Amino acid sequence: MSRIAKRFAELRAQGRKALIPYFTAGDPDPSQTVPLMHTLVAAGADLIELGVPFSDPMSDGPVIQAACERALTHDVKLTDIFAMVREFRQTDPDTPVVLMGYLNPLEVMGYRRFAELAAEAGVDGVLTVDLPPEEAAELTEPMAELGLDPIFLVAPTTTRARLEKICGVARGFVYYVSLKGVTGSASLDVAAVAERVEAIREYSDLPVGVGFGIGDAESAARVAAVSDAVVVGSALVRRIAEYGAEPERMRAVVGELLGGMRAAMDQSSRATA
Repeated sequence: MSRIAKRFAELRAQGRKALIPYFTAGDPDPSQTVPLMHTLVAAGADLIELGVPFSDPMSDGPVIQAACERALTHDVKLTDIFAMVREFRQTDPDTPVVLMGYLNPLEVMGYRRFAELAAEAGVDGVLTVDLPPEEAAELTEPMAELGLDPIFLVAPTTTRARLEKICGVARGFVYYVSLKGVTGSASLDVAAVAERVEAIREYSDLPVGVGFGIGDAESAARVAAVSDAVVVGSALVRRIAEYGAEPERMRAVVGELLGGMRAAMDQSSRATA
């Protein structure tokens, strides 16, 4: 059983939903990434989604685009991120880590080489935003050999035929994008999210995580009630940007926001149990 599957099984047994924070590796500077990962776990993160900075993050809004730009000023590369994950693993062997980014850096490194280095570092899953399921085998086959889960996005506009293809190759969990647009957008419709999550469950037994547009404890609890996991990105990255010059305060503020979401999600789970 993969570390991701084990974590979801533990949460299911506890009657709880997963909280998955996202931030960009190397933002605001590389020395802050590992301490921030530990802060997120202490605040209630069940998995960590670590963004790979990319010069053209087309599915991301201005908040995460700016985070990528800040990280790239420090020339953060995949090999640096693997070193960060190895350091994180020295004191946290249990929390799953998913890399999220775009295909180009992986293609440049070579898919098998990427999978080997990611697995060796302690990465558990990889979400490549611009990898079509029809063209995924070249990357997912070495990932499967090395125990890495390929995670795919499902959009509100994804057809059922395409949803079936995605669910056929996904492992770990399926990531549902809760609204049309880029990360950081507003107008979350939880009823519509619930309908789409149920549609995904017709094609897959994997947990369904929901992200995009979740920025506070209330929205996290509402989405948790209709899904298996809540992914939070832009709201955290905004705080990282705002307090980046004060690392201790930054971690405190980010931890406070995530801890509030964790408490609201757990309270909601207890109320509906």
